[in-house]
Amino acid sequence: MNLSKGQIIAYIIGMLVCVLFSAFFSATETAFSSLNRTRLKTMAEAGNRRARLTLSLSERYDRLISTILIGNNIVNIAVASLGTMLFVNFYGDVGATISTVVVTIVVLIFGEISPKSVAKDFPEKFSMFAAPLIQLFVWVFLPLNFLFTMWKKFLSLFFKKKGEDKMSQAELLMLVEEVQEDGSIDKNEGNLLKNAIEFSDLRAEDILTHRVDLEAIPVTATKEEIARRFAASKFSRLLVYRDNIDDVVGVLHLKDFYTDKGITDKPLEEIVTTPIFIHKWEKISHLLKLLQSSKSHIAVVIDEYGGTFGIVTMEDILEELVGEIWDEHDDVTESFKELGEDKYLVECGVNMDDFCEFFDVKIESDCSTVNGWITEQLNKIPVKGDGFECMGLKISVSETDGHRVKYAVAERMHPTTEEEKAD
Repeated sequence: MNLSKGQIIAYIIGMLVCVLFSAFFSATETAFSSLNRTRLKTMAEAGNRRARLTLSLSERYDRLISTILIGNNIVNIAVASLGTMLFVNFYGDVGATISTVVVTIVVLIFGEISPKSVAKDFPEKFSMFAAPLIQLFVWVFLPLNFLFTMWKKFLSLFFKKKGEDKMSQAELLMLVEEVQEDGSIDKNEGNLLKNAIEFSDLRAEDILTHRVDLEAIPVTATKEEIARRFAASKFSRLLVYRDNIDDVVGVLHLKDFYTDKGITDKPLEEIVTTPIFIHKWEKISHLLKLLQSSKSHIAVVIDEYGGTFGIVTMEDILEELVGEIWDEHDDVTESFKELGEDKYLVECGVNMDDFCEFFDVKIESDCSTVNGWITEQLNKIPVKGDGFECMGLKISVSETDGHRVKYAVAERMHPTTEEEKAD
């Protein structure tokens, strides 16, 4: 086969056009699979027509990908055919082999790898640039797309999609980590999202104020005693019990106790509100709705024996989402106060998960607080000066309150020279 000079030029131009379209389809496929739909929705709502069209195409991803693959295969076959004819004209029988090698390298570099790399870095910009032309190809390839749609429905009869394909909580947390590392959100926003994702897993026992830390008054208390308790505790609400703390009968609010004329004249029984009682395994997501619907601020948590285990307040629940909330009456305390290099004073009411995260250790314990863990490790009622070593930490009890550890010193132990050599 002898081609004229004009035919050779036409073949070369045809091959270049095919490679360009191959690059276009490859880049478009990568752009649409990598784009940020939330960002596109924001631009579309702001009136960007290209963003609206791109979003519309991405919502019908099956039809979009079919169009791209049909177009890409057509141009790749075309460039291979033109290349074979061109190289056979110059090199005869070995022209087909040479054409295969050359066309494969050219398409791989300029039609696949390079355009996909560029599109991966600018997915939204490129997808909006390509959207009008892709929409045109969608209309052109409509009959073929219809056939592929029918074929997909036929295949779906044999390959059922499992309901468990939804994103798990662990995957959502990993996604937040990736977005945070990418710089799209800062650390505070990332923590807020993580708290929201983990929120539904938390139970009342995970965030409650234990009974030993409660401020409560007997129903027989005098008005003067109640006033002193409000002043000393600086709380706006107090629990009211009948015989003991296990028999809570109500919640007294500061605004009901004090009126414009001073302390109310009404009997205590008339101004207390009925408390909400919940079990310690109640999910806090459900508890939040319960407190909102009942217009209450406090829920009394009971244990398996029906006794008072502690309380959960609306503030406790909100702190799980937004972090610690301080008001002007709170004494700001640090859970971990640095005393020196790798040495910290630990407030032992802190959660064990927070303790492990702070010191980057993994400790297996059934206790929810550091106080419980220390008592568990010592296997006796702790006293000042008690200590032990665990997971590379040296723990020393520095202050107790009754039978509880109030503060302990935690120090990271460094390996000795002999241990370092042994490692």
